[in-house]
Amino acid sequence: MAKPYSMDLRERAMARLAEGETTYEVAEALSVAVSSVIKWAARARKYGSPAPAKMGGYRKRMIIGLYRDMVLEAVAKKPHVTLRELAAMLAAAGLTIHEASVSRFLKHEGKSYKKNAFRLGTEKAKGGAP
Repeated sequence: MAKPYSMDLRERAMARLAEGETTYEVAEALSVAVSSVIKWAARARKYGSPAPAKMGGYRKRMIIGLYRDMVLEAVAKKPHVTLRELAAMLAAAGLTIHEASVSRFLKHEGKSYKKNAFRLGTEKAKGGAP
């Protein structure tokens, strides 16, 4: 993962801008992209500092409580339920969530989910002709 430029560099860029240099001149002098200098200046105007925003972090789980119980019950009733069906069920209950989030939830709960021909309902999996 990329790291933000140092505050020292950002502050030097802001000082040069305050002295009247253009963003292009500042970018060339400090060997950074012009877009970086522009973004730093915008952050300084908006927030009072060109400091970088927080990167990464923890997002709390969305499928909790009643929603968790619903998903686990649906998987128990129909082991071959699709992620799309689970996401649609949650959306109908008021929680709009992406299928990938449902997949991560199931993995966290220790439920394996593997796609195969049987779950997709193909004739080949049922032993018939393709």
